[in-house]
Amino acid sequence: MNDNKNNAIVYCEGAFNTPYGKTAHGLVRFTERYNVIAVIDSSLCGKDAGAVLDGHNNGILIVDSVEAAIAEARKRGSEATHFVVGLATDGGRLDAPAREDVKKALASALNVDCGLHDFLSEDPELCAIAAEHGVVIRDVRKPPPNSDLHFFTGNIEKVQSFRVAVLGTDSAVGKRTTAWKIVHGFRDAGYKSEMIGTGQTAWLQGARYSISLDALVNDFVAGEIEHAVWCAWDEQKPDVIVIEGQGSLMNPAYPGGFEILAAARPDVIVLQHAPAREEYDGFPGYAIQPLRTQIEALELISGKPVVAITINHEGILLEQLHAVAKEIEQTVDLPTLDVLIDGASRLIDVLRQHMTARTG
Repeated sequence: MNDNKNNAIVYCEGAFNTPYGKTAHGLVRFTERYNVIAVIDSSLCGKDAGAVLDGHNNGILIVDSVEAAIAEARKRGSEATHFVVGLATDGGRLDAPAREDVKKALASALNVDCGLHDFLSEDPELCAIAAEHGVVIRDVRKPPPNSDLHFFTGNIEKVQSFRVAVLGTDSAVGKRTTAWKIVHGFRDAGYKSEMIGTGQTAWLQGARYSISLDALVNDFVAGEIEHAVWCAWDEQKPDVIVIEGQGSLMNPAYPGGFEILAAARPDVIVLQHAPAREEYDGFPGYAIQPLRTQIEALELISGKPVVAITINHEGILLEQLHAVAKEIEQTVDLPTLDVLIDGASRLIDVLRQHMTARTG
């Protein structure tokens, strides 16, 4: 356990191992900001969070209540300091039962970090409880004042880092996880690499260059993307900058992707895809466009290549996964792999070839 991190309880009641638990999933898999001690989800109480999510125990217990999570921390010889809302609900709303659990956390002297659109720091009752117990409510998705935001300047053209955009064919499809795998893969290979987080979970995981695209006034979205990439380059001079995608280019509810292509101006695109999905997540009747169509659209808009397909294996038996990947490779003629199952080394090799070609 890293003593320099805050000891966190992650709240994911009723949503762990579902698309609505993706913030909790990210924190269970990796975070540089917290020591995750327990996850709250009464429907999976007693199970190991890593085993539920990825089939491998990681020592993070799923419990059924705030009280049980605090007890688990003490059992491990430490005190929990933070209660992190790990839900990613449609519209970013916090329902009444979850709000009651936030009140319990504050009354137990836990700081609360929340990435939803419901700003808990503006709730008078919650603020009063926090003040009474000497703790802080932090709304990660709360936009900065417009006076602090940036408009597109063209500084992106000065950035010399090799830029990789990890985009997706849907929302909640694994873009951020793959982006982190690429960042860590390049670091393991001896390259300096930085992550540009574009949602609240990446910030919660510790990405130092982060924005929340869906919390910004539209006029400043491109400028904030450019500014984050520029700051990463100007301050760190990394060999590689990896930009986390949001939504998908043609998603009816979360149409992310275009601004990242336009403002971050990536050198290459990695496309995250869930082959078993036929319709956009949460929107029955809205069919996901064919993979080849999505590739063509991305390449037409950006003028840059999609160089690999990374798979989200939900709904696919693991013994069938490599056959599915092979079929995709034959269909679109691109390297295809699942970084959670296969690791990222092959993907890093593919990206290094493009990186070398770019620099000559």
